[in-house]
Amino acid sequence: MSEATHELKKTEFDIGGMTCAACAARIEKVLNKLPGVEASVNLASERASIKHNEEITALQLAAKIEAIGYQAKLHTEETEEVDADKHKARTILKLRFFISAILSIPLLWAMFAHFNLGIYVPELFVNPWFQFSLATPVQFVIGWPFYRSAFKALRSGSANMDVLVSLGTSAAYAYSVKETIRYAQEGNIDHMVMPQLYYEVSVILVTLILLGKWMEALAKGHASDAIKKLMGLQAKTATVVRDGQELQLPIEAVLLGDLIRVKPGEKVPLDGIVREGTSAVDESMLTGESIPVDKQAGDTVIGATLNKNGALLFEVTKIGKETALAQIIRIVEEAQGSKAPIQRLADRISGVFVPIVVGISILIFLLWFFLLDKGNFTRAFENSIAVLVIACPCALGLATPTSIMVGTGRGAEYGILIKGGEHLETAHKLNTIVLDKTGTITKGKPELTDFIVVEPETEQAVLTLAASVERNSEHPLAEAIVKGALKQGCNLSATESFEAIPGFGLLAVINETRVHIGTRKLMERVKIDYHSLEQQMEQLESEGKTAMLIAFDGQLAGLVGVADTVKETSQAAVKRMRELGLEVIMITGDNPRTAAAIAKLVGIDHILAEVLPEDKAGEIAKLKAMGKKVAMVGDGINDAPALVLADIGMAIGTGTDVAIEAADITLMRGDLGSVVDAIELSRKTMRNIRQNLFWAFFYNAIGIPIA
Repeated sequence: MSEATHELKKTEFDIGGMTCAACAARIEKVLNKLPGVEASVNLASERASIKHNEEITALQLAAKIEAIGYQAKLHTEETEEVDADKHKARTILKLRFFISAILSIPLLWAMFAHFNLGIYVPELFVNPWFQFSLATPVQFVIGWPFYRSAFKALRSGSANMDVLVSLGTSAAYAYSVKETIRYAQEGNIDHMVMPQLYYEVSVILVTLILLGKWMEALAKGHASDAIKKLMGLQAKTATVVRDGQELQLPIEAVLLGDLIRVKPGEKVPLDGIVREGTSAVDESMLTGESIPVDKQAGDTVIGATLNKNGALLFEVTKIGKETALAQIIRIVEEAQGSKAPIQRLADRISGVFVPIVVGISILIFLLWFFLLDKGNFTRAFENSIAVLVIACPCALGLATPTSIMVGTGRGAEYGILIKGGEHLETAHKLNTIVLDKTGTITKGKPELTDFIVVEPETEQAVLTLAASVERNSEHPLAEAIVKGALKQGCNLSATESFEAIPGFGLLAVINETRVHIGTRKLMERVKIDYHSLEQQMEQLESEGKTAMLIAFDGQLAGLVGVADTVKETSQAAVKRMRELGLEVIMITGDNPRTAAAIAKLVGIDHILAEVLPEDKAGEIAKLKAMGKKVAMVGDGINDAPALVLADIGMAIGTGTDVAIEAADITLMRGDLGSVVDAIELSRKTMRNIRQNLFWAFFYNAIGIPIA
């Protein structure tokens, strides 16, 4: 494989002119024939997502699409023009439908004259020339787009829904014109002996197809409402503080590092870090969490959230496509444009549906004319046309993508970001949920609760050295020890050397003192006897606290206990998981006693304790080898390998860049309830897709044989 094929570019086009799933399948087929091209076309979002090598340009791809009769415009984030075009198209479609419906009413009324139902039918309505005058504009003016689309499809070697519509309506119209002319030539326009006219078939079919297309267009518009809502959240202007002056600028003019002032009741324009002020910020529009979050100096703020009651001055850290809102919009758009595996069957059927229906129609005509009712052209013609007009591939083509669009959009409204249709589908199959402990089940903000020293060491000396070492670590437990030491007035020292030993603890040298802080395993590894503090360790661990041993120059010096409290929502969320029939497992690097204490608080029976970070993926692999469908729920950074290996990786937290990239589903709320919401959303979406596909298959499977 060449180097160019390894680095595939991604280009997206907004596609115009698609009328059914066969159109999408045709574009895919043509593009995928090109070397180094992987194309996916979504009928519901009217978008093509194309991966291609550097040798093929976007212009070449667009030309290929336009060569087979469709319009291709590079997709951009500026959707106002696209939305305006779609709104205009829907308005024209609605106008075509209403004009067609008005012209169809007299012909539909005249049809009752055939059935002798005693319904009054004006004599004018059954006049062949009157019917001709109403049907002709419907057939050739209102119905012209059907002919144009059918011609383009046939010219490119394919057949779409418009081919069926054009064939069926043209046949009915042409036969009616022939009958009208014949009766006129014979001077036999006697309303008691009615000619065999089928004008109402052609016009009513056009009217009903237009109604269906209008409803489809409205459904597509509603399905993409989530994107519009997200884009509408963005603030338009920002109060920027430059050189001591406040300037009102559009957010496009804001630069990285600018200071922005946000007053109570205003939206936070962009992502940044608070430098001055305190306030509560409502982040529900992005996370779904209704309770405002307190913000102070050093805290992060997210663009599009609402400042509630205090003034904030923050420094801009992300602009444009890098903001959290922009990333969320990108993920939702990509998910809505993606295809779930369940859609493949419908796509394959839709691709050959029209040729098969045309073939059946011809076969039906021949069977009736030559075998079932020999020589009866009218009977054979009626049944042949019936097959053409009753078939509907559009339902098959739209069954899955519309549900995927609505499902992913609905999820985004509740802070559940699903990367693609395949993940939305897979989530409903999950039967095992593996939960990381710190920051997932617990708050991830532990506090120093207990401190024990071994004589002759003093508390101040031990805590000072321990905190000086922990200051070099980013682990939440380390942060708790440092904060606890600073509260007690310790003056921290610089380390001469530092080493983090994952799963064991820390090693550092301070003022020529060799300091070890960590687990029993660390002490055993360096042959330090810790048994004099074993009883105290067990007591702390039985209370759900994490106990860490401290040693100076190979001698035990003390013990610290750190408690990480369980989130208020964790117990209820675990209960909901179990009610859904899910097996819940907690995975942690803590020892079995601490893990068991936390697990008992939230109702988890299965525990994987003392698992090193690099071994978490191995535990996921073991569960998958047992035939389980596994979701890993973690913070998206330390648990990245396990998140990637699991059937579904869920990153729970604030939606950081790393979390979004590592996980299949990002849960913007720091709440395990979102895990259950995501699975329930998947189950409901899949149920809706199956219902759609069932009725689409059922309608065609029953309708065509009856016709």
